[in-house]
Amino acid sequence: MQAYALTKRFYQDKASSLSHKVFAVAPMVDWTDRHYRFFARLLSKHALLYTEMIVADAILHGDKQKILGFSAEERPLSLQLGGMDSAKLVEAVKIAEDFGYNEINFNVGCPSNRVHAGSFGACLMLEPNSVGDCIAAMQGATSLPVTVKCRIGVDDQIPDIALRDLIKCIKNTGIKGGVWIHARKALLKGLSTSENRKIPKLDYELVYAIKKEEPNLFIGLNGGLENMQQALKVLPHVDGVMLGRAAYQNSRILTSIDENFMNPLTGEPPIQPQEIDKDFWKKVGHSLSDYAARHIASGGKIRHISRHIMGLFHGFSQARRCRHILSCEANNPEATHKVIEKAFNLMIESL
Repeated sequence: MQAYALTKRFYQDKASSLSHKVFAVAPMVDWTDRHYRFFARLLSKHALLYTEMIVADAILHGDKQKILGFSAEERPLSLQLGGMDSAKLVEAVKIAEDFGYNEINFNVGCPSNRVHAGSFGACLMLEPNSVGDCIAAMQGATSLPVTVKCRIGVDDQIPDIALRDLIKCIKNTGIKGGVWIHARKALLKGLSTSENRKIPKLDYELVYAIKKEEPNLFIGLNGGLENMQQALKVLPHVDGVMLGRAAYQNSRILTSIDENFMNPLTGEPPIQPQEIDKDFWKKVGHSLSDYAARHIASGGKIRHISRHIMGLFHGFSQARRCRHILSCEANNPEATHKVIEKAFNLMIESL
């Protein structure tokens, strides 16, 4: 994704125009699977989407099609990789490139106990040289841009020092992509994964400072952003914003992305605001219903898809009834794509 992987027009003219900024939906385990990504793409063509974090070993030894397969409609799409063995990461990247991903993202930010036990994720911030070695190895194995997602530090590290040390090691690789920074520490001693998303203090100013110090490196901000207003407020200071649970739990946020952000795959600038009316929702509902029918025909279950669209109905007058349809009727073993049609029709009638 050359347009994203340093947004060359941005750096050539040193403009601060928001038309060159990137919006991403954060990688989230159990949430950003292929079914969610298909749904999200119906709401936004410009948002950069991420897979769940996939461990390199899973790619090397698992069902590659099941783990890595996706539909063309999901692009622009980044594969987030976890691991700490550069040789395994290289092999995983080579396999992934053949599937058609647009970017490889290296996870240096996940604080979960399982990931920590595997000596990768956020704990790699304690070994910035190893991070650099892994990035260099992956870049040497693929033509795709490699990016990094990290925290500002872990445990007793001083963020001002730890983050700059990491950025230095990343830059020394000649990185083709950029860095997405979750503006919190990861506290690996005593906090759960959920608590690590909320308790450590946010430090946007440090991320802003890094961007000032590294004008030619893509720096995106993640953490604590709950709505579009907050995202737009921080954009003058960074190259992109990444929302996680806020974008998932209130999916309609995605309908305002294309008018505010560039397409990181094509470089297309923001488009004119579109009418989010009954016709728009009819198209979304029809496309999602057709997708669900194909998934069921291939042996899948409607709930694999319906669970991802609960947040869409937030704010609609029939939201409770729509969610009831999806949560209850979709669990019927005989449920079909008609469940999705029913929920969308009820929502549209309420407009």
